[in-house]
Amino acid sequence: MNAAPADQIRLLDVQALDVRLSQLSHKSNSLPEHAEIEQLGSDLAQLRDLLVASTTEESDTTREQTKAEQDVDQVRQRAVRDQQRLDSGAVSSPKDLESLQRELTSLAKRQGDLEDVVLEIMERREAAQERVTELTQRVAAVQAKVDDATARRDAALTELDAEIATVTKDRQVVAEVIPADLMKLYDKLRAQQGGVGAARLYQRRCEGCRLELNITEVNDVKAASPDTVLRCENCHRILVRTSESGLS
Repeated sequence: MNAAPADQIRLLDVQALDVRLSQLSHKSNSLPEHAEIEQLGSDLAQLRDLLVASTTEESDTTREQTKAEQDVDQVRQRAVRDQQRLDSGAVSSPKDLESLQRELTSLAKRQGDLEDVVLEIMERREAAQERVTELTQRVAAVQAKVDDATARRDAALTELDAEIATVTKDRQVVAEVIPADLMKLYDKLRAQQGGVGAARLYQRRCEGCRLELNITEVNDVKAASPDTVLRCENCHRILVRTSESGLS
């Protein structure tokens, strides 16, 4: 393949722009905010799960307390009715009086036991409420960190995307003046050779594979026409000659 020396040198400009695009893409994918957001998102999900569990516990204990207080009220009302019967003198039979007094004693004990249950439930409910408050604050704090990291990531991506767009346009401008067959070969080699399809020959060394040409290869390069598109014998990339190739 033949191409004007100027077009071959322009290929190095395209290569430099492609390297920059690769760097920008890598930078976009490797922003520290990505890992930060992922970790914060995991922390946030765990906190939200804990918050749901604590909120459920608070709700359960609220219902449990209401039921226990209703039980206490029922026993209290029963005791009030019995006490009223006792005080009214409507019960005159000694046996009935004794039975009523035993029931009042039993109801008093039952009421005391139920009130202890209510207190125990209230303590658990208060603990659940405190846990809900704490977790709500922690969720808000982590969410704020997520929002901050997301804003920083988006700002960085916006800046990188703008540069990518500029470099892509510059590449298009340069590539349009290079012969299509030469660009096709370059793109094919670039895909095969880890993103580098053309390399400068600098001081008899291929900058693609970093290997120095042997004397036979140097003589072949010297003998080749300036229009000949050379390939490195070692890495097979397009080898571009410049004034710094060290051939003179």
